[in-house]
Amino acid sequence: MAAPPASPPRTRPVGKPGIFLVRMLVFLVLVGFLAFLLFKQITPAFLANPGLNGLILGVLLIAVLIAFGQVIRLYREVAYVNAAATGEAAKGAPSLLRPLAPAIEARAAGATLPGTRAFLDTVAARLDEGRDILRYIAGILILLGLLGTFWGLIDTLSAVGSVIRSMRGGGDAAVMFDELKSGLAVPLSGIGLAFSASLFGLASSLVVGFLDLQAGQAHARFHNELEDWLVSGKESGVPGPVAAGSPASARELQEAVDRLTAVIADGANGRAATQAMANLAEGIQGLVQHMRAEQQMIRDWVEAQASRERELKQALDRLGRERV
Repeated sequence: MAAPPASPPRTRPVGKPGIFLVRMLVFLVLVGFLAFLLFKQITPAFLANPGLNGLILGVLLIAVLIAFGQVIRLYREVAYVNAAATGEAAKGAPSLLRPLAPAIEARAAGATLPGTRAFLDTVAARLDEGRDILRYIAGILILLGLLGTFWGLIDTLSAVGSVIRSMRGGGDAAVMFDELKSGLAVPLSGIGLAFSASLFGLASSLVVGFLDLQAGQAHARFHNELEDWLVSGKESGVPGPVAAGSPASARELQEAVDRLTAVIADGANGRAATQAMANLAEGIQGLVQHMRAEQQMIRDWVEAQASRERELKQALDRLGRERV
């Protein structure tokens, strides 16, 4: 008699976020290449106000490091979940997945704990909180650009007022024109200050927005794959086991399917196969009956709720008439 087929090897239910790191790196390389091509145009704009523009670039660097950190931190969570799923020795649960540690251990043992979705919502909230700082930095960069804009406009208006006050009337037109040109040099530098700060602020905000988008997609994929494995029992094409606490008819159906598979694999005679198929049919019939019973219970509950609502409405109507 042939040996029963070996159970399929456990697969890793959660993928690593390497693709998102590659996208972020490629995007930064493209931004750096564009800055290199426009170096001659960017340098005068940066030197219009090196202090404020340097502050904007420094905040951008901090945002880049935070965005990469938000994606890299997922490697610990992914390694923990995959180790638990494959039966490998796993270290202590990371801080992000600590509330889900019992559910992960139970799922690795072939069961599903109730209330897992509530803990999954907690993990999603923690992931979203980690990216709040990126959204705040994106807003800060825009505000710094607007600050430079207003700063430059104030300098421009004050310089134009000084030029107008310093001009003397009744003189030679050529002399007045030369004085006007020399006086407008300061207002023009103020305009350069305004537009350069806006340029660096908006460009930095766009970069942070793209990095935040990639970090959000990495978090969403991690959460979705973890939810599929914990709640739905999906594991890379391998059907999940029947959860603990499921109806008896569902467990009987699973056992009948396993017996039929073993009989077919062993190449037994037709009588044994027929008996296994009969057991399978009985399991399916029991499952259908159980589902019908649950549907009847739901209908009875709905009718009872409707009856209570009618009685409550009649009582309220009587109270209203008595008060009148």
